[in-house]
Amino acid sequence: MIKKSFMLRISIILFFALLVHACTTTPEQRAQNLPAATGKSGDVLILMDSLQWKSELGEEVRKIFSPEVDGLPRSESMFKVIWVHPSKKIKLLTQIRNLVYVFALDQAGAGTRAITDNLSESTINNIKSDTSFYLVNQKNEYSRGQEVMYLFGNTTQELIHHLKRDGKLIQDFFNNVEKQRMMTSINKTVATKNLTASLKKDYQISLHFPAGFQQAQKEKDFVWFRSPETEIDKNFFIARKPYESEYQLLPDSLLAWRESICRQYIFEDPEMPQSYITTERSIPFNPVKAKQVNFNGAFGMEIRGLWRTNNKTMGGPFISFSFVNEADKHLYYMEGFVYSPGKPQRELIREMEAIAYTFSAVKAQASTKK
Repeated sequence: MIKKSFMLRISIILFFALLVHACTTTPEQRAQNLPAATGKSGDVLILMDSLQWKSELGEEVRKIFSPEVDGLPRSESMFKVIWVHPSKKIKLLTQIRNLVYVFALDQAGAGTRAITDNLSESTINNIKSDTSFYLVNQKNEYSRGQEVMYLFGNTTQELIHHLKRDGKLIQDFFNNVEKQRMMTSINKTVATKNLTASLKKDYQISLHFPAGFQQAQKEKDFVWFRSPETEIDKNFFIARKPYESEYQLLPDSLLAWRESICRQYIFEDPEMPQSYITTERSIPFNPVKAKQVNFNGAFGMEIRGLWRTNNKTMGGPFISFSFVNEADKHLYYMEGFVYSPGKPQRELIREMEAIAYTFSAVKAQASTKK
């Protein structure tokens, strides 16, 4: 009896100790105790009942996560979608970096029940009573560095309505998540700190680069960085000129500027300046596409397309961002382009985008002289 009472008291003490620990642990501290998220950049795991996956609801989910990426030489979907029927046997898969649960309560198959059995009664009641309540996202739910999203509805048609209306927002959310992950990794790279320091000193701007990049060429208003590997050649260049008119930010004006930059500085072979990089415009089903973007708080223009050498011996995708840097009143054109024939290039272009978004203007240091 004494032994049993003692063990009961120990159990109660441990329970309250764990409860206090859970209440005082911050989300950051909790995340550090989780295993690192698995999977590659662009992987999205969809947990969804097999019948719903094969239905119109599944088709809407695929439209969100599997559209073709603009500006690539071959067809590549925006994300690598991995569909799994929910069950208790897939616990390890739930540690993947991007996880999406999808269910509608009017089709209570085994997969849907496997998801809803883990939800509280109040949550289920909210889904049934509030037709605007269809999305919840959670960071670090099962692993560190993970994004989990729940997409749900009381009825299948309600959920389809929300996905059709907000599919682009969901798309942008996960694209931004992947970009931010890359930016965090790039910002932590020690091997290229000298490149960042050089830009700060000579151009009063800041950019960060992944390991492997080195400076290839430097002029007064142009600098080119390159990471040449055996099968992949990654390039990033920056050009600037005084800002004079908003017309300079029109796509045609930017592409004309791009042509002059590449013809002057970027050659297939430096010893053969007659072979230079140009914009590929002869493929009707893969045109150059431009769109307005918010570039780190400033009005910007994003352009995606294909490049090639003028003698058509090399080519690949590029992405560029143009904006006015208020710190020096100059128009900036930044482009990342890659050469990787026969290989997937979606994530290479995503990396070029992440590099561009590490941009910031360096504030002038106040003089210490009296």
